[in-house]
Amino acid sequence: MNAVNDPAHTEEAIAKAAEVAQADTLNPADRYEELFVAVQTGRVFDDSKTFVDCAPLQPPTKILQAYREQCKGEGFDLKAFVHAHFKPEKPHLSDYVSDPDRPMREHIDKLWDALTRQPRQHPEMSSLLPLPYDYVVPGGRFGEIYYWDSYFTMLGLAESGRPQLLRAMADNFAYLIDTYGHVPNGNRTYYLSRSQPPLFPLMVELFEHHRVHRAVEYLPQLRKEYTYWMAGCEDLGHCEVAERCVRMSDGTVLNRYWDDRETPREESYLEDVTTARQTSRPNHEVYRDLRAGCASGWDFSSRWLDEGQGLASIRTTAIVPVDLNCFLHKMESQIAWLSRKVGDDIAGENFEKKARARKQAIDTLLWNDKAGAFFDYDWQREKQRSNLTAATAAPLFANVASPEQAHRTAQCMRERLLDEGGIATSEHDSDEQWDQPNGWAPLQWMAMCGLMAYDEAALAHDIANRWLETVSSLYEREGKLVEKYRLQKKAEGSVGGGGGEYPLQDGFGWTNGVTRKLLHDDPKHAANDCRAKARKRRL
Repeated sequence: MNAVNDPAHTEEAIAKAAEVAQADTLNPADRYEELFVAVQTGRVFDDSKTFVDCAPLQPPTKILQAYREQCKGEGFDLKAFVHAHFKPEKPHLSDYVSDPDRPMREHIDKLWDALTRQPRQHPEMSSLLPLPYDYVVPGGRFGEIYYWDSYFTMLGLAESGRPQLLRAMADNFAYLIDTYGHVPNGNRTYYLSRSQPPLFPLMVELFEHHRVHRAVEYLPQLRKEYTYWMAGCEDLGHCEVAERCVRMSDGTVLNRYWDDRETPREESYLEDVTTARQTSRPNHEVYRDLRAGCASGWDFSSRWLDEGQGLASIRTTAIVPVDLNCFLHKMESQIAWLSRKVGDDIAGENFEKKARARKQAIDTLLWNDKAGAFFDYDWQREKQRSNLTAATAAPLFANVASPEQAHRTAQCMRERLLDEGGIATSEHDSDEQWDQPNGWAPLQWMAMCGLMAYDEAALAHDIANRWLETVSSLYEREGKLVEKYRLQKKAEGSVGGGGGEYPLQDGFGWTNGVTRKLLHDDPKHAANDCRAKARKRRL
């Protein structure tokens, strides 16, 4: 019997993971204190994420004590000390050799095993949060699962015929919600203070569609995660905020991205300290907004910045994002439907009311009739943002838009965001990776599915063809799929995207997932499948 289906194994795995989780949730900054600061500011490693992912070779308290005893001694070598007491994590796929003659579909199918991690590999006393079952990581420097990445990865697992691995991923996400009250940004202690775009409702649909689990089995976790996102909303007065909730000027409650901590990110400590020095704003505000930008998944983008200014102007917590609120509308609608399915009509009616109120607020505050598209809203300045991004497709993807809004949004995307290699992330060219000239697999997928849901097939197929050509061009030349792509080709063909805080990563989970879904025998399969499911949801 497969271990995933073994009840005894299930109970044992969950119990073991929970025992470790409850005993070991200190993040590296709190655990190593001044040693942590010294390592990160002293650039012991080129990548700030390397140290926070290291496994200690002794109990952390002993390492910290040893550092305090030795650090002021003559000739103390910090780098040598760190390498003597910590084991850096090997980058995922560092030993993987791609077969250049293998078709891209076979390459992806084979790559899932290389990107899969097992609970027994969990290093003791590290920042990695234990999970009870096997899970798929993006690749490269990202050796843990990421919340919204995983949904797009799951699309590919399903297409590759990997139901057991898909089920393991499903149970891992349910475990995270049960254990921590939400899905963290990733399964690291330093990610516990924030989440990411809440795509668990879409995962639940996927699980049921592929007969991995019935959707109704996840109703308790959906309710629990919803409570996390809406914490504090009941007591909000006019234009007041509480964590992830904002009481808008019309009295409705919408959501923003947030992080519970207001310190530099552990995985980008020196980068955040450097950014905060470039502005007169209070440091804690800058740190919180940088962290919230990571919670958005768009880390980083002109979407969160003051117009024409750099990263130090980031104001993520001041912005009500269109995509986040569409995903939460999806969660409310799904909870309503599943509640009625189990006979709880009172809860069903309550969540239907919440979904209607959110849709009305999206129509009122986030729809721009003049531009014919959806935009984010600055609740502090009480006005719509002016920068168009690929997030404008989210109301179509989540079936929140009216038919007229959808058709006008499609026209706007065609005129302002359609690029040579797919849908552009934004209209702004910047040094941030979630801007021009980069394109990202999840944004292509949301745009394609959203357009197909509203019978905008021509544009959806055009995006799919442009994106597949982009991914295929680089694969044919280099034998790999990458995290992001430059949408304008160079002389040699497609190339990976740039910008951001770290080099381009190979792997890559969500690129594999979306591409594998699009590489079905019928090239129109993925888009048609999205349209059929979207229509079914609206019935």
